[in-house]
Amino acid sequence: MLDRQTEPGLPPAPGVGYKPQHFTALMQDPGPVRWLEIHAENYMGEGGRPIAQLRHLAERFPISVHGVGLSIGGEGPLDRDHLDRLRRLCDWLQPASFSEHLAWSTHDAEFLNDLLPLPYTEETLARVCAHVDEVQTRLGRKMLLENPSVYLDFAESNLGEIEFLSEIASRTGCGLLLDVNNVHVSCTNRQTDARDYIDRFPIDLVGEIHLGGHDEDVDDAGAPLLIDSHAHPVVDPVWQLYERTISRAGPLATLIEWDNDVPDWPVLADEAERAARILDRVTA
Repeated sequence: MLDRQTEPGLPPAPGVGYKPQHFTALMQDPGPVRWLEIHAENYMGEGGRPIAQLRHLAERFPISVHGVGLSIGGEGPLDRDHLDRLRRLCDWLQPASFSEHLAWSTHDAEFLNDLLPLPYTEETLARVCAHVDEVQTRLGRKMLLENPSVYLDFAESNLGEIEFLSEIASRTGCGLLLDVNNVHVSCTNRQTDARDYIDRFPIDLVGEIHLGGHDEDVDDAGAPLLIDSHAHPVVDPVWQLYERTISRAGPLATLIEWDNDVPDWPVLADEAERAARILDRVTA
């Protein structure tokens, strides 16, 4: 178990997921944005424009590194080469935060370009804890683990999601990343109360919040089905859940995620500005 040492930390203010087409706007006028998040796997090369731009950005903004390829919940061992590349990135960048997903994306030698859910059992709990311990030990830093978007429940699950995440944090010393849009998506799909989920979440373990958009569909029975797509603005129910969260927690670093159909910078800046207004209002 890693000691609960603190990382440099992100400011309790809005951040955005960095996209290269926004580099000039961010350097000239970032508006309310006070920090940036990158996907680790996009910056594991040795040089070129992506690394050069990231070095410039890191001189001005705290950077959060968000992994999408470790397959923390996978049945097999972690990819040591991938973990070594991640270590090299974190060693030179010295990010303010590192996070990954409670999900799996590998099977045998295959990598699936998705973040897939896992059953909440004692067996998977032990495996995830072992993987989190390995990551934190190899990186020499505390990580945050993100709650997933869920589209179904496993019959074999005998632990609740919040209980599962809390126990991982207790056993490993990791923190949690609370994706409020994922809460809305999962609770809608499960037909459970998102407000109750937020009220029961161990808010003292949260080091970062994510907000994003989703697609709306219906299942074969005509019930609402939400897909976590990161391709749209944050919807009003998610903003309301976010305000409820901040009312419990106080101000926290809050990311606007927009990874597909990425808009022009003013649209993303407006989303960040709305988060800033909520943070200011709740703080006041």
